[in-house]
Amino acid sequence: MSPTLESQAAQETDHSLESSEKWYKIRFRFQDQIFSASAKLQDLQEDEAVMVVTDHGPEPATIVSLGPQLVLEGKLEGLKPSLKIQRRCTSDEQEKFLRLVQKEKEAIAFTSELIRKHELAMKLIKVERYFNGSKIIFYFTAENRVDFRALVKDLVQEFRTRVEMRQVGVRHETKMLGGLGSCGRELCCSSHIDHFAAVSIKMAKEQNLPLNPTKISGICNRLLCCLTYEFPMYKEIRRQMPRCGKIILVNDKALKVIKHNVLEETITVIDPEDRAQVMELPRSIWEPVTQEMQQQSQGKRVRRDKKAPQASEQPAKPRGRQK
Repeated sequence: MSPTLESQAAQETDHSLESSEKWYKIRFRFQDQIFSASAKLQDLQEDEAVMVVTDHGPEPATIVSLGPQLVLEGKLEGLKPSLKIQRRCTSDEQEKFLRLVQKEKEAIAFTSELIRKHELAMKLIKVERYFNGSKIIFYFTAENRVDFRALVKDLVQEFRTRVEMRQVGVRHETKMLGGLGSCGRELCCSSHIDHFAAVSIKMAKEQNLPLNPTKISGICNRLLCCLTYEFPMYKEIRRQMPRCGKIILVNDKALKVIKHNVLEETITVIDPEDRAQVMELPRSIWEPVTQEMQQQSQGKRVRRDKKAPQASEQPAKPRGRQK
């Protein structure tokens, strides 16, 4: 390739990179949920303040890190983030945003005092003000329905804007407040979980976890969200293992399955004639035995279906009384 063609190709490549959009991870408030947003700006740095387009107008946010760039590689073509970075924040907008955060803290103190004054059975969690001042949202928890009409009147009179009260559950409360889990890391709900999946005690049983509420519950006093992470893997491996109580033949010797160890993919068996003999079989031993037993059962089922007598075709008897 000639130098001229090489320079033209390099210019086209640079132009395509400049026109393409990058993905960034952003956060609207400190310890708030992380979102993905796209921008044509190629040189945004961590902790830099930007303006993000939302459904209620531009909102300031902070760059957390560079987001996934799979779209640029064509691996996720057609996938678009829900948010778009418009531009960098000006110095005036950054000062206004700092004042906005301070006003939110003052609103929490003021509203908490009003809640005690009205003797309402509710707990204020978070206050969020729109950057353009069009609305202020109060997040709270309560065990029952709360009549907060008098409280809203006082809030409207104080803040002179639209007021919205949102009741959230204990999981969302923990997500908003944040914290550290028993594993020593940041809570999953406040770091990366976007929506809460259903968690049941069956998941703890399937993973052979102790059914102690203090060990399988989070700081929200609900079952740990991480119980859902490995549950499908446990379920799939346990499905391949012979069931507990089943008799299997290993080296022409009948053994009874009494326990599963999914992580190590081993099973514990005993000799029904001599129960003192307890053995642990690895996957290399129990898997061929299980597959052979499944093939034999399938063969028996096929032969049974072939031997089943076909229903003889007989004329239908007329109903009613025959003369």
